[in-house]
Amino acid sequence: MKRKPVILRTRADQDVREAVDYYLREAGERVALAFVDALERAFLHVASHPASGSTRHVHALDLPGLRSWPVKRYPYLLFYVDKDDHIDVWRVLHDQRDIPAWLREED
Repeated sequence: MKRKPVILRTRADQDVREAVDYYLREAGERVALAFVDALERAFLHVASHPASGSTRHVHALDLPGLRSWPVKRYPYLLFYVDKDDHIDVWRVLHDQRDIPAWLREED
């Protein structure tokens, strides 16, 4: 299967930067780099298998097509929509957040 390009919205990019900064500050460079690697693997997975993500939050948010995929070994979820020509990453959020509220924030 062909991989689609993964494009992060502004808020998703900011989420990633904040998570990396947190890991750098609290756990060090090795953990921060491992998080980036795990996130890249999650991006590769959804780029190749976009339908595999969970649709758990679709009904609560009324966002048809929204899916989530976990970042392995880290408490983060990647929220995305499968478009015809790319994967549209909306947010990368800690799984203990109020997901519906955080997803509603403006891009």
